[in-house]
Amino acid sequence: MSVRIWLSLGSNIERERNIRSAVAALQRRYGQLRLSPVYESAAVGFEGDPFFNLVVGFDSELSAPEIAADLRRIEALHGRERTGERYHSRTLDIDLLTYGNQQLKIGDIHLPRDEITRYAFVLRPLAQVAPGEIHPLTGKSYRQLWDEFDDSEQALWPVEFAFE
Repeated sequence: MSVRIWLSLGSNIERERNIRSAVAALQRRYGQLRLSPVYESAAVGFEGDPFFNLVVGFDSELSAPEIAADLRRIEALHGRERTGERYHSRTLDIDLLTYGNQQLKIGDIHLPRDEITRYAFVLRPLAQVAPGEIHPLTGKSYRQLWDEFDDSEQALWPVEFAFE
């Protein structure tokens, strides 16, 4: 049975090239994608260049661990180095946000990711591409969560972005 998957993509090193290439890799692997607008945001938790961020959705019959492994491979192909530091510059960061409406644990990652309700650069694009979908824990739509979100300290700037 097919499950709706939502991912968060971000890059602050060669942003345009890495986002464009990652979206192409995801499309080759999973087929048709739902893409949010791209936003620029300041680095969170460290001093660094601004990030480009977006949310990507698709349907898949693969398990959550299989998808997570695919995402790590795509990150590695884009030069992502896992240093153990949580906050640092990245060629590519792909986070599995949701796996349908399920609550899961993959390694030390809990789904749905708490980043959905903590960061404007995740919630705003998710609310735009999937406004009526319901967050598995809160029972609220992503649009409603965004409407209630205090983004006063997390500025986002829309980016005109050509994916091809």
